[in-house]
Amino acid sequence: MRTFANPVIPGCHPDPSVCRVGDDYYLACSSFEYFPGVPIFHSRDLVSWTQLGNVLDRPSQLRLTSCAPSSGGVYAPTLRHHDGRFWLITSTVPRGGTLLVTAEDPAGPWSEPVPLPDVTGIDPDLAWDEDGNCWCTTAGVDQRRIDPVSGAVLSPSKRIWSGTPGAQHPEAPHLYRVGDTWYLLIAEGGTERGHGISVARGPAPDGPFEPCPANPILSHRSTDHPIQNTGHGDLVRAGDGSWWLVFLGVRPRGGTPGWHVLGRETFLAPVTWSDGWPVVGPVTPVMRAPDLPPAPVPAAPARDDFDTGGLHPRWISIRSRPPEDVSLVERPGWLTLRARGGSLDDPGVTFVGRRQDQHDVRVRALVDAGRGRGGLAVRLDEQHHYAVEVGDGEVCVRARIGPLAQRLAGRPVSGPVVLRVETWASGPGMDHPRQEPDVVRLGFEAPDGEFVALAELDGRYLSTEVAGGFTGRLIGCYAAEGTIQVDWYDYHLLSLDRLALADDLVDA
Repeated sequence: MRTFANPVIPGCHPDPSVCRVGDDYYLACSSFEYFPGVPIFHSRDLVSWTQLGNVLDRPSQLRLTSCAPSSGGVYAPTLRHHDGRFWLITSTVPRGGTLLVTAEDPAGPWSEPVPLPDVTGIDPDLAWDEDGNCWCTTAGVDQRRIDPVSGAVLSPSKRIWSGTPGAQHPEAPHLYRVGDTWYLLIAEGGTERGHGISVARGPAPDGPFEPCPANPILSHRSTDHPIQNTGHGDLVRAGDGSWWLVFLGVRPRGGTPGWHVLGRETFLAPVTWSDGWPVVGPVTPVMRAPDLPPAPVPAAPARDDFDTGGLHPRWISIRSRPPEDVSLVERPGWLTLRARGGSLDDPGVTFVGRRQDQHDVRVRALVDAGRGRGGLAVRLDEQHHYAVEVGDGEVCVRARIGPLAQRLAGRPVSGPVVLRVETWASGPGMDHPRQEPDVVRLGFEAPDGEFVALAELDGRYLSTEVAGGFTGRLIGCYAAEGTIQVDWYDYHLLSLDRLALADDLVDA
């Protein structure tokens, strides 16, 4: 029996939407204030996923100004394949509205957006009926018939279901035709601990809909399950006829109330059918894999030497990435960052990073700040971040927690320096059996390679439960003054070291 580890796409990859084309599966997620937007993945076994690119990868497709708030930007897309093309519909918040793009190849290029100014509401869904009509359903479970080519709305808005009585925020609607019946899947309860998924069915895409008597069909509310906030899902039928659900969840750690720091991640669960209703199987951190031919993918390289023609699609920036401020050619083999904001507090700061996708990680970067000031940062938003910064012959640690900004210990350095960040999960039997979800250590490496830790900080303050919002941590490099250059960036999973240490202790 093959198994897989949940989440299948770790790190801040929420609101998954999935579709199948032959033996291939494609999945897209929300991206919020980051550019490029809407990461898109491919798999052949629903377990191992490779990022193909980002759907909104050009300024002409996505313009997020410094006025776009953190946790604003691009919300919940729906990805579908119809009539030989891929279709993706999403919305930008607060003022961008609904947009639709298409592609023949999900790796891109994707078309310029078709705006849908008369479609209001987040979480737009697309579904086609047997007559070729295209139905767009949004949060609040409001529905319109649209022309997906022009963006025109062809029917008045109609509320087709109000969800479970007493449950807040009916959102994330998805419509499916299974046999002669239409199913409407929605999320309810908000995306926090009360999150869940409910379903209704009817004879037509616009209803009338009857609710499933077992609603919610998925929720971990009021449990001590290690996976929480389960909801906002999408169904897919595999090539072998089995059904599966991709959905978001979080992995809180620490004491009460629990803090999640990686953001909302993409999980996978089996679905069976009983009396014409979908039944979601148990969700655990380790599960039985689908009975599909295994299609493992190579692990992403731990180290990026910035010696290729462009950045890997996992690298994202805050709101925009002007080519004059981020370059791989100005100094070949180095990533050059030119400051356009004075600090990480600035919405327009020059930043290039990747999502933190595991609790125990070590990140190292060789930074030359001879012509400026900048460093290596752990970012949640403008008001919640830690950084180890180098400039003017000194390396120091800076921390911002809400209104409190503090400069911590500093040391003199000369020339390029290896900056280093480590995050270690806390818990019984671990290094720090206290309340925090993890500890964040920041410092630099001495010429002999020894880690000089300048600060060890509580990870709770870089969590959604403290900061609010919908995103998780990023770890990346930034420029705060002048120009800095990065020779390489190395992302190492310390959890592997912890397992090796545990094995050594058992052997001893």
